[in-house]
Amino acid sequence: MKEKNSILARLSMLTLALGLTLTILSCATKKARIEAFADIDNAMHAGDFEKSIQLIVDAQEAKRPLYNDKNVISLYLDLGSLEHYAKNFDASSKNLLEAERFIQEAFTKSLTQGFLTYIANDNAQEYPGEDFEDIYLSIFNTLNFYKMNQLEGAMVEIRKLTMSSGKLDMLSRKYEDAKTGFGENTLELLNRAGLSLNDALPPGIDSVNFSNSALARYLAVLFYRADGNEDGTRIEFEQLQAALGTERVYEGQAVPKSAANMLSIPEGQARLDVIAFAGLSPIKIEEKFTGFWPFFKFAAFRHPVFKLPVLVPRYSSISRITVEAGGQTFSLDLLENMGKVAQETFNARFANMFFKTYLRVLGKYILNEASVVAAVEAGSPVPCELQAFAQKKISDATEGADIRMGRFLPNLAKVGAIVLEPGTYTVTVNYYNARGGLVSSDVHKNVNVRANALNLIQSVNLN
Repeated sequence: MKEKNSILARLSMLTLALGLTLTILSCATKKARIEAFADIDNAMHAGDFEKSIQLIVDAQEAKRPLYNDKNVISLYLDLGSLEHYAKNFDASSKNLLEAERFIQEAFTKSLTQGFLTYIANDNAQEYPGEDFEDIYLSIFNTLNFYKMNQLEGAMVEIRKLTMSSGKLDMLSRKYEDAKTGFGENTLELLNRAGLSLNDALPPGIDSVNFSNSALARYLAVLFYRADGNEDGTRIEFEQLQAALGTERVYEGQAVPKSAANMLSIPEGQARLDVIAFAGLSPIKIEEKFTGFWPFFKFAAFRHPVFKLPVLVPRYSSISRITVEAGGQTFSLDLLENMGKVAQETFNARFANMFFKTYLRVLGKYILNEASVVAAVEAGSPVPCELQAFAQKKISDATEGADIRMGRFLPNLAKVGAIVLEPGTYTVTVNYYNARGGLVSSDVHKNVNVRANALNLIQSVNLN
């Protein structure tokens, strides 16, 4: 018995040491990632997108890649976004299509994995991508194909978004069965602890409250009109009006002036459309949530810690955007707050993640308390509360919020348009801060504005 107690005591101390080691390693890994992304972000903010791309490529060749093999979606999203800003449209398109392929594969796998997705840490699984990432990669691919003079390729991307059972249509139905998959395994785990669903589980999962992107519909109107599809143009214009009038993310937002006359271009004249992207969309950080479980025997397990990702906004100095063309100046109006869309679609997945994390932590604590009870019954000399504290430290150290995501999507999409005589123009997009100071100018020379054609200028300032 004495030898057995000695072994249990050493195991308890080893458990505490392991928990401390895991915590130290986790902090070191996070610090290295922060430093790597800081260099990439600095190059991006300086407008050196090629350098940002090269830094990512170099980081992937390191002994510990910046994006591991379970985070390929973020890798392709980031490369695709930066290649687009660098005007490498073919490379951007290929990367974004790869990201889309992996998102589709991840969704298919999630349908077959069932209960396993609820007991494994999210970071140990392949990153599935966010719904807003899937939407916006198609939008940027639409622009990629337009820039490569491939109208049919652009139309394929538009249809992915707007067709029946397309990406927008699927959003409203995606999480209807989010709770399925718990099944008998979950109930058995709770029953062993003498608990019921009402005792242990948090509130239910909210439905997605975003299913119609004004940005996607706006572009659809432009491209269907350019494709000569009058019915498609009319339908998408109606969908644009419906989105701006009913979706929660556009509440209180004025309809862009350029949207009102999208279908009326005077005979013999040409419409120049401008879309500008400003700022960076929110980014995930880890946040700790705490709870109280009075049903545990040991005090350490009564105060659970849940590590979950939350979206936080990123500051942008851009307040106003104007365009100079043909001797006229006009302001761009907000079409879509992409950051708000990101938050809206993330909210539904957050509820699902919280539900899974809640169950996983509960299961770990149940097993840990059982092991402490067994050690005490075997006569371990280590105080039971100290053992419980050590076991909880290990459980908490092995948890971590899944903060993987694409880092370089814009925050705002603003649009405007002007009717001009067909001809060649210099178009200047000016970005101003809240004090009215000029932040930057994006000059487009020799822009050929044609009648009966889509004339679309795109500009970006991510600062």
